[in-house]
Amino acid sequence: MRRPFFRLAVAIVCAAALRLPASAQPHAPSDPIFDTLADLVTAKMREHHVPGAALGVLRDGRAEIRAFGVRSVEDPQPITNDTVFPLASISKTVTTTAVMRLVEQGKIDLRAPVRKYLPDFRVGDEAASRDVTVWHLLTHTSGWEGQLSAADKGDETLARFVAGLATNMQLAPPGAAWSYNNAGFGVAGRIIEVVTGKTFSDAIDDLVFGPIGLKLAFTRVGDIAVHRFALGHRASADGVLSIVKPFTLGSTLPAGGTAMAMTDLLEYVRFHLGDGTNAAGARVLRRVTLEEMRRTQLRKQAYDEDMGLAWHLRTVGTVRTAAHGGTFAGHILLLELVPEKNFAVAILTNAGSGWRLIQDVERAALREYHGAVFAANQAIGHRGLNETLPNAAPLAKQPPLSAYVGLYERPMNTVDVKNVDGRLVVQVQPRGAARDPEMPLAFYAADRAYVTSGPEANASVEFVRDASDAVQWVRLTGRIARRVRPTAP
Repeated sequence: MRRPFFRLAVAIVCAAALRLPASAQPHAPSDPIFDTLADLVTAKMREHHVPGAALGVLRDGRAEIRAFGVRSVEDPQPITNDTVFPLASISKTVTTTAVMRLVEQGKIDLRAPVRKYLPDFRVGDEAASRDVTVWHLLTHTSGWEGQLSAADKGDETLARFVAGLATNMQLAPPGAAWSYNNAGFGVAGRIIEVVTGKTFSDAIDDLVFGPIGLKLAFTRVGDIAVHRFALGHRASADGVLSIVKPFTLGSTLPAGGTAMAMTDLLEYVRFHLGDGTNAAGARVLRRVTLEEMRRTQLRKQAYDEDMGLAWHLRTVGTVRTAAHGGTFAGHILLLELVPEKNFAVAILTNAGSGWRLIQDVERAALREYHGAVFAANQAIGHRGLNETLPNAAPLAKQPPLSAYVGLYERPMNTVDVKNVDGRLVVQVQPRGAARDPEMPLAFYAADRAYVTSGPEANASVEFVRDASDAVQWVRLTGRIARRVRPTAP
């Protein structure tokens, strides 16, 4: 009955140029490159069934925002510069900003064991329980299964979540294999609570939002509900959009529970690109601390990327970027900084297909503003949102497949890597469910492959070796599974 209305709501894509307050030069003429990006957003919204989006660029201190479409197909109010979007995993940069404030205050040591702050901390492996540090948490190298969420228990949520990790599967020793890890940030959030004596939300208000001067930045659904906010959407097979219900920020707030309007997100970016003072000139962090967050902490194995403290680092053409994306409940988002150019771009969408729009607009922004183009076969690391290789081409001579064939496991599924008629094929077996479709692979570099056909075409798959140079892990969508048998049954 409501499907024609849904389609009409999506078709009414409102594109209005919106600016920050007076300090952001609201009367300055629009940048022609920005206008080109805005046209691309509009086109990609139609192509990928995205009902609403916001685009923001910060360039040499000048901010420009444009909003598109509607916040909800059921209540088609236009997206504006003050519309609040859940930021999903971009929240990890907020959590890390809070940690770094506590580091400067002498309350947290990044290289200290987690047990210094949480004496009862444990996961399924005793050595990892003892040895894992705060630094491992912020660099996705704790080695335990990380795709976990917390049951909402109010102010006790993080304490109960951390206690529940006692039997969590260890997939690699701490520091041995980079693997995107939400659970590690949940532990970091609990450390913030313990050392401040406050709930995570109150601590973030006091350590980040308040000092930077953010007014439309939240970690509580109750605060968001009194403002205009963007609802997440999913599309059916025939392109009909529906709202993801209920609206939530998730319960593991340190990993993905922050929400901001684009105005505040660009003010947050302005702070991170600055000298550590807020708009009023008050010191929040030292410049060297902000730079440390963007400094290479480690190389991601089998990627052309590095890891900072929360920020994911890569070189595109001649520019160095620091970025984080987000994916949650029908929202896909990206925040990307180019510090050497005093530049940032943010793209927020309210549809699960929004990653395709983001991928195209991000690449266009880097190309048009900085002449930065991805190299052929440049490996793309997982940054909190889906990505595909832009220019994948196979090696003329594929490596011996026997080094990779086997059964790999993690708590929620197993990954079968097999040789099918001389080609490597990956198939995921969820626990208690039917197998996913087979994904044929081709190697484009040592230990780096991509899916050659099917719904996941051009998605990256990596194989990670241990200290003995044997393939020990397969990484899909940024997350590892551990090899348990060298050959599949």
